[in-house]
Amino acid sequence: MARLAVGEKMLDFTAAGAFGPEEALSSRVGKGKTAIVFLRYYGCTLCQYDIHTYAEHYQEIVGDTGKLFVVLQSTPESIKKQMTRETLPFEIICDPEGKLYKEFEINPAKDKEELGGGNVVAKVTEARKLFSHGDYEGEELQLPAAFVVKSDLTITYAKYGKDGADVPTPQELEQLLK
Repeated sequence: MARLAVGEKMLDFTAAGAFGPEEALSSRVGKGKTAIVFLRYYGCTLCQYDIHTYAEHYQEIVGDTGKLFVVLQSTPESIKKQMTRETLPFEIICDPEGKLYKEFEINPAKDKEELGGGNVVAKVTEARKLFSHGDYEGEELQLPAAFVVKSDLTITYAKYGKDGADVPTPQELEQLLK
């Protein structure tokens, strides 16, 4: 499959949530728009920081009709060791084998230099004030991506990260889900 683009339909994939059974994306999305943010794995300090930031601003992000999901290369067991279902206001979709990353061509960085570009150093500095690195899972050089889909899975936003910190802010997601 090729990289996803605005106007295309996202594949109606089926995957397990950290605290739930396998379920199709089409049954997870709501009536409004849904953001699907692909990060690395839960042990990643940057990923923990992004998840925390999204959780802090969840209601502003989703408004009355939006939804948010984060996809990680972590196993449900790994997530359950670190949190409960009630910890986050959104669902984590687990893709420990990286099948969705491959399907949607969310490629890893060529090297650590590419992964650490942009504002990674500044963001890691902030993240380390709150989090420490946990278990390594998945592809260590994995780059992030973010998509917004309508209820029929038509893509209204597609972003492939250029470095490890290149994901939409809560404020950007809020605008994208309106």
